[in-house]
Amino acid sequence: MLEEVFGNNRPVIGVIHLLPLPGSARYDGQLDLVLARAEQEAASLASGGVNGIIVENFFDMPFAKKRVDTATACAMTLAAQRVKAISGLPIGINVLRNDAHSALAIAAAVGAQFIRVNVLTGAMLCDQGIIEGEAHELLLYRRALGLDRSVKIFADVMVKHAVPMGQWSDIRLSALDTVKRALADAIVVSGRSTGDAPEQSDIDSVREVLPETPIFVGSGSNRDNIASMLESADGIIVASSIKRHGLLENPVDVGKIRALVDAVHKK
Repeated sequence: MLEEVFGNNRPVIGVIHLLPLPGSARYDGQLDLVLARAEQEAASLASGGVNGIIVENFFDMPFAKKRVDTATACAMTLAAQRVKAISGLPIGINVLRNDAHSALAIAAAVGAQFIRVNVLTGAMLCDQGIIEGEAHELLLYRRALGLDRSVKIFADVMVKHAVPMGQWSDIRLSALDTVKRALADAIVVSGRSTGDAPEQSDIDSVREVLPETPIFVGSGSNRDNIASMLESADGIIVASSIKRHGLLENPVDVGKIRALVDAVHKK
């Protein structure tokens, strides 16, 4: 699947953290600046050698618990369309906090190759309250849009900024159910918060129970730790460690991207 989507069996996926969008509490009315920043980062990520890009409404916090505002989805569609045109890379959509339906709709509109879903199945307690997965509804919607084969679902297990409820505290069970029962195409393993690396034991545990499923490290990847993480994981999703001066609010740094991509290729 990885070769099919990214042309690479060990992909590096860069994330574009969109500035506040229409429909969010911090939007300042300057959509042109939002789109210009997205275009700039798309060019930087492509120049740095990543294999794919996720477009994410990261700065829309506090996030909606369920569906985002229609204006937010429209703005993300514009941004994703420009990112795809400039980068020429496979594109993924992540609509925070957990609006996978809007992510699929945007993917259908722009021809994206995958979406990221924070909670596909089970339930997690987070700052929005209890977030429940909607795998049944989501897969029916993907079929209705005719995207069964063209848009993959990358699903988090034990997603960051949240704590599991019930048996979901066992990452093995969570990962198994996410793939075998919720039918995720790939698994994302992250640390506890943005920029934190996952425990190596968590990555190893998921690989143990899902030997054939693509596994991505979803946070905390850097040049110093990727060698060990890629012993069990297949690829990385990166944002924090490639920002200028290490600040989340800053754009991505081409030099940091190239250094990280080179380190992955040397693995």
